[in-house]
Amino acid sequence: MKTTPALPLLVAIAMASPLALNAFVPAMPDAARALNADISTIQLTFTAYLLTLAFGQLISGPLADYFGRRPVLLVGLGLHVAGSCLAASADGVMLLVAGRVLQALGGSTAMVLARTIILDVHGRAGAAGRMGYVVMAIAIAQSIAPALGGYINLWGGWNAIFYLSILMGGLVWLLALRLLPETCAERSDNLRLGRVLRSYGGVLGSGQYLGYALSTTFIATAFYLFVGSAPYIVVDQLGGDSADFGTWFLAVSLAFMLGSFCSTRLASRFNVDQMVLLGNGLSLLGAAALVVLAWWEALSFASLFLPMALVTFGRGLSQPNAQSAAISCAPGAAATASGLMGFIQLLTGAAIAQLVPSLMQLGLTTLFSCILLAPLLALAAHWHARQKAEVTA
Repeated sequence: MKTTPALPLLVAIAMASPLALNAFVPAMPDAARALNADISTIQLTFTAYLLTLAFGQLISGPLADYFGRRPVLLVGLGLHVAGSCLAASADGVMLLVAGRVLQALGGSTAMVLARTIILDVHGRAGAAGRMGYVVMAIAIAQSIAPALGGYINLWGGWNAIFYLSILMGGLVWLLALRLLPETCAERSDNLRLGRVLRSYGGVLGSGQYLGYALSTTFIATAFYLFVGSAPYIVVDQLGGDSADFGTWFLAVSLAFMLGSFCSTRLASRFNVDQMVLLGNGLSLLGAAALVVLAWWEALSFASLFLPMALVTFGRGLSQPNAQSAAISCAPGAAATASGLMGFIQLLTGAAIAQLVPSLMQLGLTTLFSCILLAPLLALAAHWHARQKAEVTA
């Protein structure tokens, strides 16, 4: 009889990569000083992580469809731990970036396969509510990681942050090795590039898939803009430190977690499109408040973090529904669709993150206006998905 993987195991798998990504963020200004690097150079440790996650998810999907979920996931988690070890021992920026790249390459499999395994086991009807728990797990990791990273940085230095990822990644690898069954019922029969490209082309050919995928991508872009700029705003303009950033960032991430939890509770009362629309609308309201407060030059910890908390609360409501809707548009290539969605989202995030220093030079109003643009584009993409769904109905 086929064994069903426990949801807590998938939750733990989903937490590994966002924990590694976000724990280092509050230490970036200190790492830049310690390694004699400027902001644009140290920003590569964040951008390279996102960029590698993007391409890693693009690769992980077809690999998991061909080899199965379990072996690809175990190899990926092993690479994640190896990258964490390399980053912990880095004595220069390039070695640190290399460690982050290896971390992300392994972590990308966890992000793809946690979602895919849920869809394998529960199908579209049962996936949306459970996907909310995975998104909530990511929110928990994002909540605790900056606070933990900020205090570890103060107590043990920026290198010590990576021991947290070694511990988390190693524990998840052992749990997956012991408890994770194979869930892929129908595997792809080859990995030829032409077939893979045709598979991606088939997924992208669905306007409905593209609309849902872009909707969740644009909302994520608002988060990447904020998380890439806020550590420097806290240190350089508000006179805070990495611990201050980590503590206040809890409001942003806990709001994301609360939104994800509400998504699981409301899944039986509202359909997918209603949840996406509600979440994107709340994100728009929070982003508008951020712009208005910046225009009034009322910059403080509260005016910086609390409006963004509303943005991420809305994201928590919309993201699991938009993701499950997108993946379900490609029932014969679920992992490929999941990986492609992650690729689109993270490639966009990496490009945006590297633009943050330039946007900050243009002023906070410009930066926050770009955050406001994100939910507007998400609403437009969701409208496109609904139009395509009506055409094919």
